[in-house]
Amino acid sequence: MEYVQERVTTLHALTDRTPDAPTDRAAVVVPMTEREYGGLAAERVLTALEAVDPARVVVPLRATPEHAGSFHEWLGEFDLPVETLWCDGPRLATLLAEHGLDGERGKGRDVWLGLGRAITEEFVVVHDADTRSYTPAYVPRLLFPLAHGHAFSKGYYARVEDGKLYGRLFRLLYRPLVRALADAHDAPILDYLGAFRYALAGEFAATSDLVAGMRIPRGWGLEVGTLGDAFAQAGFSGSAQVDLGRYEHDHRSVRGPTGLADMSEAVTGAVLRTLADHGVDPDLGALPGRYRDAAERIVTGYATDAAFNGFEYDREAELAQVETYADSVAAPGTDTRLPAWAETGLSPDAVREAARADLSEVLDA
Repeated sequence: MEYVQERVTTLHALTDRTPDAPTDRAAVVVPMTEREYGGLAAERVLTALEAVDPARVVVPLRATPEHAGSFHEWLGEFDLPVETLWCDGPRLATLLAEHGLDGERGKGRDVWLGLGRAITEEFVVVHDADTRSYTPAYVPRLLFPLAHGHAFSKGYYARVEDGKLYGRLFRLLYRPLVRALADAHDAPILDYLGAFRYALAGEFAATSDLVAGMRIPRGWGLEVGTLGDAFAQAGFSGSAQVDLGRYEHDHRSVRGPTGLADMSEAVTGAVLRTLADHGVDPDLGALPGRYRDAAERIVTGYATDAAFNGFEYDREAELAQVETYADSVAAPGTDTRLPAWAETGLSPDAVREAARADLSEVLDA
């Protein structure tokens, strides 16, 4: 067990202690889809949040009209100040279109809507609901750095289950891609992107002022996009990462809808857009080859680490994933990031009223 400090303040879970933190001044945003309805992982998360007792819980919900009402009623069974923000109703869609904010719908867009409702509190925490290992310590751990002078904190954890290494998109795409870019460019933003032990973790906390200044990618680039804006607003000195222990949640296939291959395109695009924001212009012709070289070196390291721990490790399967992800190492598409709440004319209260009216309609039906 080590306690080395990184370029960003790194807090290690050397004990099982839950630190004192300002949970009563925090809103927790937990995006959900209808597949979480009544699930054991989501129920565990919500039950644990009852013990945390945050000021508010905002659930941006992606669900069909047939499921939105029953989902809202299920959330109401927990002893929590929950606001169900149904993201798929017609009034909300019209409101977004009126402000030029219609377009691709995805996790990032749902989180963005939830963040607008959360920034009325002093602090904001964001995490997923598919975590089978969730404990009441997660939110206080994420908040602790904010009570000690930092503006942004991100969770990290070990993705190890059943004698196997997971976290494949981070290990086999993000880490070698950032390393290849850093080898070619001496840029602080690349040092920052490489400083986080699990940069694709969905768990972070920030002051409401910082959150109000974040531009959010609509889809799977959410985690990288938040890092880019956190660097611009908080930098190394205002950022921290927090050990959340071992983390277990659903695993995605490489191929297929919402698989890792599709996610790799969004992650790569978010990385390259973040670099462009900070004046870094990589050679996209040479980058795929540099990425492959860096990934092959990293795979060798993981193979050795897995053998050291007696884990299963399929080196050829890992290298095949590298080849799949290499196809995404290309110029990003159109920038469809949603604007910072501090810069948009859309009112979070208007979002709440539209979503509430949509939800009331399906409940009445």
